[in-house]
Amino acid sequence: MPLTSSMIDALPRLEGIRLACSMHLEVKMVPTLEGLLRRGAKLFLTTCNPQTVDDRVVDWLASRGAQAQAWRGMSEEDRDVAIRKAFEWAPTHLCEMGADITAALLGGSGNPLSIQAGLEATGSGTSRLEGLKVPYPIFNWDDVPLKEGLHNRYMVGLVACHAFFERTHLTFHGKRVVIVGFGLVGRGACEAARAYGGTVAVVEKDATRAVEAQFAGWPVVSLEQGLRQADIVITATGARHVIGEKHLSLLRDGVFLVNVGHTAEEIDVPALRACPHEEVLPLVEEFRVGNRSIYLFAMGSMANLTAGHGDSVNAFDITAAVLVAGIGFLVTRAAAFSPGLHLLPREAWEPVATARAARG
Repeated sequence: MPLTSSMIDALPRLEGIRLACSMHLEVKMVPTLEGLLRRGAKLFLTTCNPQTVDDRVVDWLASRGAQAQAWRGMSEEDRDVAIRKAFEWAPTHLCEMGADITAALLGGSGNPLSIQAGLEATGSGTSRLEGLKVPYPIFNWDDVPLKEGLHNRYMVGLVACHAFFERTHLTFHGKRVVIVGFGLVGRGACEAARAYGGTVAVVEKDATRAVEAQFAGWPVVSLEQGLRQADIVITATGARHVIGEKHLSLLRDGVFLVNVGHTAEEIDVPALRACPHEEVLPLVEEFRVGNRSIYLFAMGSMANLTAGHGDSVNAFDITAAVLVAGIGFLVTRAAAFSPGLHLLPREAWEPVATARAARG
């Protein structure tokens, strides 16, 4: 990952920086985290999603000096313990995907006084932060064009489709695919699903986005209509229980439920688990709802990372480079900003765009 390496080399020395991270701990994060350790930072690692942890990655980073409290499949109680240990570790800065540490801190679980600034990488995290009175600046890099325009727009849906094909041994040919949510992730999922043979419709409750979907040529239907007709439902909203218990009666026999949004709660998995079920293939579960079979893919967790490999290495090199540049901004410039949520300034990430464009 040459671009990420060049951004690591451009960082100042990071002695005295204690960075607590709640993130996807998969192999492509190693160059970034190992690079931060080499620059002198101390790291505490936990996960934003227990199903996206690669235990080998955690072990490797721990052997390089990181403190880690994360493993694949850890329970919510385990995650609560990990967040508490992050507080006790007294971080100076945060790097989050989903705002779990900040939300717990401001809920009274810990003392935020040691924290100078943070980064947030997801739309669901920034939505969560908008309702909180945060006593330090947090920089949203999810809406940076190099991230939302590349990772969100092109990679998530593409890789999720690949993972679905590989795990289920099915394709989208002859299938009606309903995408719930027409943000950038949903738009990418629409295009990937159509490119791979699906007949695609969109569910979008925001009127402006629904009009955009119509102008892009996508049929827009209500959630109820979409669920009744779908062979495959892909959720891409970042919201909780988009498909809830009340919707199960609408689903067709044989439908697949797939989530590509950040939160693992877009599909009400506990409601499904109240029904008879079994794993029929790795990461494919069949649920008997009345006389129908409903199939859940990747446990309702984000399919591109839970069942797939996430972004391609060449694409993730750009995303990781933006993250590194954001950390550099965090430790050198964040003190000049007021508490609360800010968009990561262009001056922080533009060197990544300039360096990538120069490569041709």
